[in-house]
Formats: sequence, structure tokens, C-alpha cells
Amino acid sequence: MFCTKTLLFITVLFLLGTFTFAAVDTFVYGGCSQTKYFPGSPYESNVNSLLTSFVSSASLYTYNNFTVNGISGGDGSVYGLYQCRGDLSLGSGDCARCVARAVSRLGSLCAGATGGALQLEGCFVKYDNSTFLGVEDKTVVVRRCGSPVGYNSDEMTRRDSVVGYLSTSSGGSYRVGVSGELQGVAQCTGDLSASECQDCLMEAIGRLKSDCGTAAWGDVYLAKCYARYTGRGGHSRANGYGKAFLYTVAFVSLNVLICV
Repeated sequence: MFCTKTLLFITVLFLLGTFTFAAVDTFVYGGCSQTKYFPGSPYESNVNSLLTSFVSSASLYTYNNFTVNGISGGDGSVYGLYQCRGDLSLGSGDCARCVARAVSRLGSLCAGATGGALQLEGCFVKYDNSTFLGVEDKTVVVRRCGSPVGYNSDEMTRRDSVVGYLSTSSGGSYRVGVSGELQGVAQCTGDLSASECQDCLMEAIGRLKSDCGTAAWGDVYLAKCYARYTGRGGHSRANGYGKAFLYTVAFVSLNVLICV
């Protein structure tokens, strides 16, 4: 069992499972701030404008961030970003559909909340009344490992090869590695610089290796990046896309412990 602390959001939903191939719009986690805005307030209008911008932009860009300024650029300002998984193309429409689905679910999940975030298998959306854009954040959100498979030098070599590729700075902000039956994926949010992305991923990958040891699969999700690995074909779903992972997560705040 692993326990982690985070200061992000109050727990609202959690999903239990292991790595699997899942549809792009499969729900992973979501959370909302405890503070609320008044219905009909300028802030509500700004949140709606921001979320609408996400949906419009996702047909053109796989990542974007927005700021909707409040009165005099201060009170009522809302900040947000969306990001699609790196293998989703614009031409297929998967990114736009995923973001539209995420915005719809976030609107229902976090109705009236001043901040919220939602992760689907294929995309991530987040907004808040305090800016988080361009701020590196290595807070551990999720740390989960599969059952140990025992020490096997060949398996460990393949795992290290996959994870090692994910740690290379030349891999960009979205990285995929494959060795034999093992595959890994890592991604940073698009608001980080190249050096911040690398720093975040090194932290996630370091924890993945140290915490998951000889586990058959594992994932580490930090606030601004993640790293995961699993055996190809394992835990697959017949109705899945064959490109994504699904994992256990709880989204909490106020120094509450996450135990998985």
C-alpha cells in the first residue's frame, strides 16, 4: 500500500482498476474545489466562456490554455488548460470529442465550484480562480503498482529499457517506449518548459522505478506529468482503443492521505 499527500482538490470520485486498454472518453478521475461561486455571477460567466473556448480550440490544437480576466483583471479571473493525449490526432476528431466530453462531465461534476479538473483516458481539463499556468508542480497525485512478478533479469532489463527511454530529454513532452511485451508512456502538460517537463518526468519516473520495483505494471501521476508502464495486451478490453491505460486514482485536498 502506498499513501501520498496532496493539496489539490477534495475527493469527489474515484475509480478502481488496473492498467487496461480503454476508450478515449473513459473516466479516470475528477475533483472540484470546495469554494463555490454565486449563480449568475460574473465568475460563472467567465467559467462558461473558458470551457467553451476549450471545446472550440480542441478541433485545432491538442493543447491550449486560456485566461478570462475578471473586473480590472483581478477578481473574477479564471485560468484553465486542456490537453489531449499525445497520440490523438486532430484529423480523426478524437481530441475534440474527448475535450467536449470532458467539459460536459466537468460542468456536471463541479457545478458551482471555483475550480475543477477532470481526466479522461484521452484528455485532461482544468480550471481555477488562481493561476497555475506555467508553474511546475511535482505533487504526487497517484502512486500505484501491480502485483510483484518476482525478479526476472530479462523482464527487468526490458522494464529499465522502456523507462529509460521515457526519461530521455529528446523525447519531447509525450513519450512512448516499447520493449518486448512491455510498453510505457509519459507526458507533461503543455504549459511547462522543456526543462520543467524533463524535471517533472524524472521525478515521476524515479518514483515509478523505486516504488514499483518488480511489479507487472505501475503508474505515477504528478500534478503536471505522469509516467506509466505495463505489459502489452495485458488487462485489455474488447471495446478499448488499444492505446491507453486505466488506473486507480483518488483526487483529494486538505492534506488528506491517498492510499492505494
